[in-house]
Amino acid sequence: MMVLYILVLQRFLIQLVLNNCMLVLTGNPGVGKHTAASEIMKQNTMYEIIDINNLAIELGLAEKAKETLEVYVAELKIKMKQKVSNNSLIVGHLAPYVLDESDVDVAIVLRKNPMDLIKVFKNRGYSKEKIKSNTAAEFIGVTFNDSISSFGKEKTFQIDTTNKTPEQVTSIIDKIVNGKNKGDIVDWFHLVEENKDFFKNIE
Repeated sequence: MMVLYILVLQRFLIQLVLNNCMLVLTGNPGVGKHTAASEIMKQNTMYEIIDINNLAIELGLAEKAKETLEVYVAELKIKMKQKVSNNSLIVGHLAPYVLDESDVDVAIVLRKNPMDLIKVFKNRGYSKEKIKSNTAAEFIGVTFNDSISSFGKEKTFQIDTTNKTPEQVTSIIDKIVNGKNKGDIVDWFHLVEENKDFFKNIE
């Protein structure tokens, strides 16, 4: 009975902490953005999920081109200003380009070992060119650096989702929002030293 009480209390506290927070989940494809968002929604139904890509499609601000979705970023940024609220959970790799610092309370950049991402991309049927570009972007931290530029260092945090369950990722997000965790320091350059064929794997 006591264990059940603690679990209920924990869920309530997570909902209380995350409520009224404009939260962004961003990062490269395959890092677990939508999985984490779904887990958050299980704990806090007060959130309104805004999927950036889906919103762009709904508003007619996106066109499919080969393997990518071409989004009219400038126009979408205006619409996002009208859409976000205190209980927005904004999900998408385009977040740093369609939101400003004033639109966001906390920005979480999900990261994943590029070697694992290659497997994800291959399972999704990505072309070699798309695998190479997305893996390279993760390797050098494009989304993280762009998030810092858009939202500032104090609002931007990283989580390495490699080998973590959705529940573990969500728990870290909760701690970050609550000021009890500063996220992970992510640097993939050691992979080159450990795996001399690293760049061959993305060709």
